[in-house]
Amino acid sequence: MEPSSTAGLQLGPLSGSRRSASAASWGSRRSGSISHSLRQQAGADDPFGRAASRQGHEDDEENLRWAALEKLPTYDRMRRAVLSNHAGVDGADGAAHELQGLVDINQLASGEAGRALLERVFQDDSERFLRRLRDRVDRVGIELPAIEVRYQGLSVEVDAFVGSRALPTLWNSATNFLQGLVGRLASSNKRTINILQNVNGIIKPSRMTLLLGPPSSGKSTFMRALTGKLDKALKVSGSITYCGHTFEEFYPERTSAYVSQYDLHNAEMTVRETLDFSRRCLGVGARYDMLAELAVREREAGIKPDPEIDAYMKATAVQGQESNIVTDLTLKVLGLDICADMPIGDEMIRGVSGGQRKRVTTG
Repeated sequence: MEPSSTAGLQLGPLSGSRRSASAASWGSRRSGSISHSLRQQAGADDPFGRAASRQGHEDDEENLRWAALEKLPTYDRMRRAVLSNHAGVDGADGAAHELQGLVDINQLASGEAGRALLERVFQDDSERFLRRLRDRVDRVGIELPAIEVRYQGLSVEVDAFVGSRALPTLWNSATNFLQGLVGRLASSNKRTINILQNVNGIIKPSRMTLLLGPPSSGKSTFMRALTGKLDKALKVSGSITYCGHTFEEFYPERTSAYVSQYDLHNAEMTVRETLDFSRRCLGVGARYDMLAELAVREREAGIKPDPEIDAYMKATAVQGQESNIVTDLTLKVLGLDICADMPIGDEMIRGVSGGQRKRVTTG
């Protein structure tokens, strides 16, 4: 009987150890579930943690889009941009306008999407906007074209009648016409008037030059001469060069402009239509070539540009658009966005004010 009692005494401790191990296991599971629930509750109550996780996810998506953009050929890369949550394109339309997460630049070059992009980039701060553009160009060492104007020995003269003969009367007009027919056979009573005489100077790039002078001193004639807008009846001598090139070697209309004091516009066209027509006449110029070189240098240097600035610069280089984001920028800079859809007007058609019409001429 002793062995059985001994066995019973030995079974007692084993049973107790199992109960203690089971209790310990249940306690550890309970503490683990409590700590897990506490961590879940802490994560639910931590908005900064959720924001950081969401931001990291968005950064990963943006990096994937940039990687997809870099794999495209240069021509296709110039017509795609990485721009998340772009306004004006959402839902089903957004899926149609995107290719592998890349936005089609043609959809941003005009319309509501282009205006929304301009609002995001411009933000009513022209200086900051221009600095962002300049910083991107400076990072890869691209020098923007600079123009230096030189004029040496510039003289302008004209043969004209003086005194009462110069008055625009019917008799004087008829007499001048007849003398013009036989001008080579008979001497003329015209006198040579020097408007500008031996003018020399240099206009440095990136500088603002103020021209002052009394009335009838030749200010308008001088500015017209620098832009190649002089009347053919005037006799011009001397030289005018743009970076060493004369007017015969390039198109001065693409480089300089003379803003007349007279506002000559189509009264029935709106402000936006007028600026769009002017932009289509000028084209994109060298913006596309500069942007292509900029993209190549950034790719070689491993630089990822600002997505919004990259999309804006690519949108400005799109050709063949009826309306362009450059027009919207001009309207905003000149303060004409409030009257963009109003007709220019004239004496017979009600339109914009005189100051707004002058700014349209400047734009």
